[in-house]
Formats: sequence, structure tokens, C-alpha cells
Amino acid sequence: MARTLRIGLVQMRCGEDPGENLARALAGIEEAADRGAGLVCLQELFRSRYFCQREDPALFDGAEPVPGPTSESLAKLAAARGVVVVGSVFERRTPGVYHNTAVVLDADGSLAGVYRKMHIPDDPLYYEKFYFAPGDLGFVAVPTRVARVGTLVCWDQWFPEAARLSALAGAELLLYPTAIGWQFDEGAEVDAAQHDAWETAQRAHAIANGVFVAAVNRVGREDGIRFWGQSFVADPFGRVLARASAEEEEVLVVECDLDAIERVRRDWPFLRDRRIDAYADLSKRLRD
Repeated sequence: MARTLRIGLVQMRCGEDPGENLARALAGIEEAADRGAGLVCLQELFRSRYFCQREDPALFDGAEPVPGPTSESLAKLAAARGVVVVGSVFERRTPGVYHNTAVVLDADGSLAGVYRKMHIPDDPLYYEKFYFAPGDLGFVAVPTRVARVGTLVCWDQWFPEAARLSALAGAELLLYPTAIGWQFDEGAEVDAAQHDAWETAQRAHAIANGVFVAAVNRVGREDGIRFWGQSFVADPFGRVLARASAEEEEVLVVECDLDAIERVRRDWPFLRDRRIDAYADLSKRLRD
């Protein structure tokens, strides 16, 4: 029997009220489920505007534990609709230790897995090192009722090592909850080049690992950042199956043929031909 999965990506604007953002995210999950999605992924830190544009200790008040109010709301809807839900939360682990965390709620509402963002940026208007400790759970492939999913987050999407280790753990689908856009007005040509680099890097992960890749980004302007939307799903050949709007909110639902993973890996056996005896220097910052 063919294995197909409809993936739902909820691309949205975020306002000042966390409760309203959560309600709109839940509505997006409902819409995706109505359209046949078996797995729905939300964008990075969807409950708030992207607060890492400044360093403000008061913003730690917005963090919550896992399990906590947000994950419980997602779990309740996952169980009610029988869908897997991936959500992104500002996790309060203990006083003084916070993470940028993806939670995977299985189709029965149980907490199937947790991933803490491993690569933490520190760039103009992306001051995440102030807020988040690096993840310490490694790169995971979370088994769910519909597929084994790797739940990487935003800045992780640039690193081939993260995609490879998730695939080696058994991920069939790499999900990237994301908050990325333009923070400077450098002109249309530079804007297009930056977006193209972002999408190309992730399509390359799909090809190199023979997996599906789905990135879900926020949209709209928040203070100094113009988020570029354009959430997309790519197949194991790196082909973009669907892409959302650059400017509008959208629930993207894409059918994925999971049997393609086997077919592609037989023709392009990158995992077979890896020279695992020759890669020890990858554990070093630079080669001697």
C-alpha cells in the first residue's frame, strides 16, 4: 500500500496578544485538518511577535514549561482532529535556563518528542543568544503515527550536519519552524539572493539525504524585520512541490509520497557511499 502524507504548514502574521496568536494558529491547524493534513507544523515562536530583536530581561516572562499551556492546547486539538502537530515554544526549563523548543504532539495528543534548537544565532535583530541556551538533546527523529520527523528550527536550516544527523536517526521528513526575513533595505536584488540562498540550502538537504523538507515561515513586518513568508515543501529530489505567498497568511497543504524516499535513495545512494572512516575532522572547529 502506498504511503502518502498530507503536510499542513500554517504561515501567519503575529500580533501583540499571545492568546490571539494561539487562537489563529489553532484555526490554521483546523483548516489544514479539514483539507486532509495528517501532520501540521507551525512557524517558529508563533505565540508572540519575534521578540529577539532586542535584549530585554522582562521578555523571559513569556516563557513556559513543556508540557505547559501552549503544548497542552496543541495536544488537545491534535487528539480531537487525529493529526500530528509540531509547535514551537519559548521553553522555561528552570530559572535562568530557557530554550527555543519544538514539541511534537502525536495524533492521540501525547507528547511524542521534544527538540531544543541547537544552533543559536546572534546577529542584528536576531539576538537569540541572550534568550536561549543551546539545545542539549541532539538531533532527533521523532516517531509518530504518520512518519518519523526531524524537528529542526530556523538557524538550524543552514547546517548540513543537522540535516544529515536527523536523517541518519531515521527522519523521513525534516521540518523547519522558521522566523526569517530582511532586516536591512539592501534592494530587490540582494533580497532575492538572500531568499534564494535560504531555499536552496534546504532543498540541498532534501537531495543529500533523500528526505522531504518543509519550512514554515512567518509573514509581515515586525519592527525592523520584513518576514518573507514563502513557506514551502520540497521532495527528495529537491523539487519544490508548493510554496506559500511572500506577503499573505496562508495554510499550505501538500501531499507527499513517502515511498519516494526508498525510490530516490536506491538511485542516489548517498547514505550508502558515505566515507564514514574519513570524516573525523568534522568534529573539529577547523582542520589542523
